[in-house]
Amino acid sequence: MIKFIYFDVGGVLIRDFNKSNKWVELLDEIGISKDKEEKFLKLWKRYQPAVDTGFEVDLLIPIIQKEFNIKLPNNYSLLEDGFIARFENNNLIWPLVNKLQKMFKVGLLTNQYPRMYELLIKKGLLQNISWDVVINSVAVKFRKPQPEIYKLAEKEAGYSGNEIFFIDNSQEHIAGAKKFGWQTFLYDPSNFKKSTIDLETKLNKLK
Repeated sequence: MIKFIYFDVGGVLIRDFNKSNKWVELLDEIGISKDKEEKFLKLWKRYQPAVDTGFEVDLLIPIIQKEFNIKLPNNYSLLEDGFIARFENNNLIWPLVNKLQKMFKVGLLTNQYPRMYELLIKKGLLQNISWDVVINSVAVKFRKPQPEIYKLAEKEAGYSGNEIFFIDNSQEHIAGAKKFGWQTFLYDPSNFKKSTIDLETKLNKLK
């Protein structure tokens, strides 16, 4: 029986870069030409594990400027102007979240960048509800799909195995949770409405 529900943030509770054109918009904004997009992606993937666990994303700006021979405004923030400014609230899922909070303990299990979680709340993109547990990769220094973050999530929740239900938009992160016996739902950010309806339907069947 489900006792605890963990939500991912990006691509579930908020509309971020997942399955959208926002990434292309960002690269265009900072001056990365089409032919250099693959090179930029490789650079980003190289640094993302560090960013997820505490490396300030704006420290990448001088590296990017040098690597791609571009010049960004002195006050430009990759975190705030590049990412946060493009994120949107997934208003479709919050009624379900609020409903579930009355029936189960609920928490967040999320890979974040430094200061991102606080900015999401400040900008009103992430409702500041009373989560029972918040597992933020920046704070705990582990990231999905590392086993350590799932172990910590079980410890903090006070439940384990199939008592935990996990919603994420990444197949890799879902696979990590399944190794611990969690029940899961792969949320599709290309169709927020259908995913939310399907999520509620699945949870109703599992209660």
